[in-house]
Formats: sequence, structure tokens, C-alpha cells
Amino acid sequence: MASCVVPRNFRLLEELEKGEKGVGDGTVSYGMNDADDLLMRDWTGTIIGPSGTAHDGRIYTLSLHCDLDYPDKPPRVKFQSRINLACVGPDGAVDPARFPALGGGWRREYTLETVLQELRREMASAASRKLPQPAEGTTF
Repeated sequence: MASCVVPRNFRLLEELEKGEKGVGDGTVSYGMNDADDLLMRDWTGTIIGPSGTAHDGRIYTLSLHCDLDYPDKPPRVKFQSRINLACVGPDGAVDPARFPALGGGWRREYTLETVLQELRREMASAASRKLPQPAEGTTF
């Protein structure tokens, strides 16, 4: 049975609709930066830090850039809010080589929601949960 490949803009329209309706338990959200951007490239995401971690109660803002080859290639993700995670560089960019969901583990089925949820999961990981964090409200 042959599978149907959903065109990029249809896929992003589906993601926009889901993001506008609210995602899952509300710990991650996302939307477009500019409703007039016909190529749907630039998005903003938010993650509420997992409880019981150094991120508990914090709200992190991220930028997500979906190039024309998305979803075949992962988006570029950058934290706007300062955070200390092994997969985040000194400029706030998430390093695909250190974050499998964007690197070698990327699959076309992944969505912006998947990326945000995986970052939240990384915040709660044993390696990350106790890392000292920058002052709340600081940005890159």
C-alpha cells in the first residue's frame, strides 16, 4: 500500500490549527509569528517547565524556523529565554547533534509539538533536572 505525502503547506496548516486549539495538557504551545507569512516559516513556541525540576513553574519562549524543506528536515530551534541544557548552545540554539529529535533521529512524522514535548522531556531528564539555571526572565 503506497503512502501519501502531505505537502508542506498543508502539513503546516494542520499544525497551526492544532496549535491554535491548544495542545495536549497545555505544557507546550506554539503559533505563527506573522499570519501574513504565506510560507509559514517563523513560529514561536512556549514550554512550561516540568514540576520537581530546576525548571518548575518557569515559562520558556522559543523560536522555531521551518525552512522550505520542512518536514523532511527538522526546524531550527532557538530558546529566547535563557536556559542551561546540554543540547542548547551559548546563543540559545538547540544543537541537533546533541538533541536526537532534531538530529539523526528526526522523522517526517514529527511536528513542532513533538519538538517542544521532547525538549520538555529533556528538561525533566536525570541529567538536566538539577542543572543550575539562569535567573528567571533573562533572555539570549
